Amino acid sequence: MNASTAPAVTIDPAEAAHFGKLAADWWNPKGSSAMLHRLNPVRLRYLRAAVDDRFGSSPQDRRPLAHRRALDIGCGAGLLAEPLARLGAEVTAVDAAPENIAAARLHAEGQGLAIDYRAGEAAALAGTHFDLVTCMEVIEHVADVGAFVATLASLVAPGGLLVISTPNRTPLSRLAMITVGEGLGFVPKGTHDWSKFLTPDELTAKLEAADLFVSDVRGLAFSPARGFELSANTTLDYLVTALRD
Repeated sequence: MNASTAPAVTIDPAEAAHFGKLAADWWNPKGSSAMLHRLNPVRLRYLRAAVDDRFGSSPQDRRPLAHRRALDIGCGAGLLAEPLARLGAEVTAVDAAPENIAAARLHAEGQGLAIDYRAGEAAALAGTHFDLVTCMEVIEHVADVGAFVATLASLVAPGGLLVISTPNRTPLSRLAMITVGEGLGFVPKGTHDWSKFLTPDELTAKLEAADLFVSDVRGLAFSPARGFELSANTTLDYLVTALRD
């Protein structure tokens, strides 16, 4: 394989090592990944609505992704991949840290779920297409955002959709995620580099440059009374749905 055809390298080894150290604790809702456990329900609600809208399924359908292929990039130990499998999808899930993949396989086996877990670059899947591609809280950790977005877009099948979540680059996100979140131990120290956060406009531009149509941008806000919730306010964190014709 020559340089022009080699898969794009987007994994940051330091980031992969950081998250790999958290693998054994990933499924502990009160452990180092507690924030992801709190985020997951609202992300799933958003994702379910996007799936129903795109594929015409009913909110009452228990398996709206039956006979469809889904890909979760940056899957960790499977917090999102497992619900996608339960929604009926044939799931492939990729993570940069082999430790996370080992933990994911073990947990899925215990749940009786068949998920194709793989360690390495998403670009290794080049030439394969998925009806749904998800990438939650990952893009802010990659080494080459442009190449990563191009890879994401290339994996979305015609008529499919991509759903991304990521922090916004604002003073509030710096305060909440780094000063408070990491400073008080709610998030492991070193998880975030605020300078790598993308604004919604920046991410939208990159997705459109990759020939995807951004159909929705929704904020993820935090309420002390209600926890994380969908919001028109994208200041802290946000979700994006992008479609391929």
